[in-house]
Amino acid sequence: MNKICDQCGITIEIGEEQQSNSRTLCEDCYMDVLSPTRTCDPWAVHHAKSCSTDQASLTATQNDLLSILTETGGINLAGLADRLQITEKETERNLAALRHMEKIKARPENGEKIYCLWSYKR
Repeated sequence: MNKICDQCGITIEIGEEQQSNSRTLCEDCYMDVLSPTRTCDPWAVHHAKSCSTDQASLTATQNDLLSILTETGGINLAGLADRLQITEKETERNLAALRHMEKIKARPENGEKIYCLWSYKR
C-alpha cells in the first residue's frame, strides 16, 4: 500500500518514504526539511561573489527570472512562479541563488514581498 506525503500530499511508493519528526515525507519534502532554502546566508553570498556570476553562468530559469524582473520592475513570488511556470518552491530556490549573487533583492510593498533587481532604486 502506497503512502501519502504529510507535507505535500503526493503518493509515495513503498520503501521511498522518509520519516522526520513522526511525519511521513516524500524525498523532495524530506530534503527541504533537512536543507531549507535560506536567502540570508552570509557564507553563500561570499562564495557566490567569489565565483563567476556573469549571465553565462546562470541557468535558463535564472536568466528568465531576471528578464521578468527587468520587464516588470518587481513582482511577488506567486506571480513570478506563474510566469516561470514552475512551483513556488523551485522559484524560491532560484531567488535564493540570485540573492546570494546580489543580482536580486526583495522590498516590502502593500504588505507583501516584491522581488526586484539588485540595482532597483525607489
